[in-house]
Amino acid sequence: MERTLSQYDAVVDECMALFAKKAHDYGTAWRILRVPSLTDQILIKTQRIRTLQEVGESKVGEGIRPELIGIINYAAMALVQMELGVVDAPDIDAARATREVRTRIEQARDLMQRKNHDYGEAWRSMRVSSLVDLILMKLLRIKQIEDNSGSTLASEGIDANFLDILNYAVFAMIQLEEGR
Repeated sequence: MERTLSQYDAVVDECMALFAKKAHDYGTAWRILRVPSLTDQILIKTQRIRTLQEVGESKVGEGIRPELIGIINYAAMALVQMELGVVDAPDIDAARATREVRTRIEQARDLMQRKNHDYGEAWRSMRVSSLVDLILMKLLRIKQIEDNSGSTLASEGIDANFLDILNYAVFAMIQLEEGR
């Protein structure tokens, strides 16, 4: 588990470094986004990864890793929006936004540790393509819950799905780094 935590933290450090730079450049304009808009942003990134995996080339010049970083950061942003609420104009500075996003990623990390204990790090034997498919499935679940005005009868809520998406994207980045 120590190896996993070290790898997880390295991925998070990379994601947070990019988030902090973008927060400096763009401010916190994303605070106006409704959660379904963030869901759609993650969906676009996930579909692009699937296309890259199936076609095998990129005409834009960016590969799978940047899309996974985007998924991680957008999932954390969605969790922030769910807790703090959507605003009409940016209401927090870049430093606070970075802290808020890091807090949500730490929640996902804690969940990962509990699930890894129970599942025995089963994700390590999965393909990156399967992790991407799981992200897509979770997104479709979120969209259905959103379309049902957040109501579920027997399922986890939207926040649990975003936490899983975040973790699956971290796992995919670790798998890519290990050359899988």
